[in-house]
Formats: sequence, C-alpha cells, structure tokens
Amino acid sequence: QLQASGGGLVQAGDSLRLSCAASGRTGRSGVMGWFRLAPGKEREFVAAINFSGVRKEYADSVKGRFTISRVNAKYTVYLQVDSLKPEDTAIYYCAAGPDLYRMALGRKVDYWGQGTQVTVSS
Repeated sequence: QLQASGGGLVQAGDSLRLSCAASGRTGRSGVMGWFRLAPGKEREFVAAINFSGVRKEYADSVKGRFTISRVNAKYTVYLQVDSLKPEDTAIYYCAAGPDLYRMALGRKVDYWGQGTQVTVSS
C-alpha cells in the first residue's frame, strides 16, 4: 500500500511537502514517484526517484520548483513543492514501479496510492 499525505490549500508562492509511506511489497519497489490529476486534464507525471536516490526524473513543468527524495529506512518518498502556482492545483498520487524512465513516460506503474489534494489560490 501507498499512503499519501501533506496536501492542502495554499496561496501562490507557498510550499508544501508531500509524503508517501509504503508498506508491504510496495516498500521494496525500486522506483517511486508522483503523478497528478487536475480537473479536466489527463494524469500527468511529476517526478520519480530510483531506489538509491541518485537518479531522478522531473516533468519540465516542475523542474526547479519540486524536489523528490526518499528515506528507504522509513519506506517513504517525499515531494517538496515550492513556488506553487495555481496551475499546480491537482490531486497528487504516489506510485511505485520497477523502472525510472518507463515510469516517467507513464508506461510502467505497479502500484498506485490514494491521492492527496493540493489547491493553490492566486
């Protein structure tokens, strides 16, 4: 299971830290990541990180503003979201899978968590 938390209602320019705690089989997944779903849009890849934390992938729309990290001892992945914009408003879902680049392409996700809502007001 993947349990996401940390969303909320914030103003433009604010920051949040999203967390995703993994349990069971998902806790041993090599790659963990985040996707988001905004109203009227398709699900969008946001960021992913490999098991060691050395390799990371980001969507162009969040590069420089979002930072993904993980603490394997806690089976937890984080998404630090800074300089939030209204267009970042979405439900953010954590995901787990075996391959970083295929996750970034949205082609290989083995497990999905429930979402956490991020709402950014202007």
